[in-house]
Amino acid sequence: MQKYRNSKVARLISLTTCCLFTLLNQCGKKDTKAGSETTTIQVKGSDTMVNVAQAWAEEYSVVDKNVEVEVSGGGSGVGIAALVKGTIDIANASRNIKSDEATIAKKNTGKEPKEFIVGYDALAVYVHKDNPLNEISLDQLKQIYAEDGSVSRWSDLGITIPGTSSNEIVRISRQSSSGTYEFFREHVLGNKDFKLGSRDMNGSKEVVELVGATKTAIGYSGMGYATENVKMLNIKTDHGAFAPTVENAQTKVYPLARSLLLYTLGEPEGAVKKYIDWIMSAQGQEIEKENGYVPLSEVASAN
Repeated sequence: MQKYRNSKVARLISLTTCCLFTLLNQCGKKDTKAGSETTTIQVKGSDTMVNVAQAWAEEYSVVDKNVEVEVSGGGSGVGIAALVKGTIDIANASRNIKSDEATIAKKNTGKEPKEFIVGYDALAVYVHKDNPLNEISLDQLKQIYAEDGSVSRWSDLGITIPGTSSNEIVRISRQSSSGTYEFFREHVLGNKDFKLGSRDMNGSKEVVELVGATKTAIGYSGMGYATENVKMLNIKTDHGAFAPTVENAQTKVYPLARSLLLYTLGEPEGAVKKYIDWIMSAQGQEIEKENGYVPLSEVASAN
């Protein structure tokens, strides 16, 4: 009886070992129809782009059933940091890669980052829908957000918010790993530091949601995240006041228009190249337009 029990245990151990080996051997591979295997493309980065990136990924799964695109956000800085380490295939970014980041990428991987402009966005300034303010200048934004700024109350701008006794401006910002944060810091604050005390959100959507729930708030995010609870302000310039619209981003009269970027390590090849080519095709660009951004073709035709 003991001999039989030992033999049964031995067979169980052998079967378990075989199963473990099979599972480990198949790690990172997924079967599709006809016994073929999927290729996984890892994409990470900009929260501004995460919605359109997910839309691209979902549609491409229909276009090429042998490719699976996995998308995550975290901010442009997070995506670029992962690319620099060589742990992802594509970094989404709403800011340009920095020279020191490119240098580290070359040192770590032996490859230089390759940049692709895949569309355009207008960085919008949001207030609550009940806020009577309709336009603001870049200097006024700087006075609100910069560390030495002189504006901290709505009355400083001659504004009274209906339905609340509070006069203090609640500043909504982004975390420092965000490309939106970097873009705003450069183009609005002139690279000055942010004033302490802002509420720094992890994502573009969260900025707009908090502004929509806070009557005395102001925040900045991509124009594609607008909801019925917020208002996008026109930006005053020497040539007039311009709204964050597709048309104004096309003609670049809106002062906070910016590029949407993809980065790869060196020239993309194989499935990654095909995917980027598809994003820049008519089908991929139409998806971008449906998500509230400006396709490349429309900018080219406007210039």
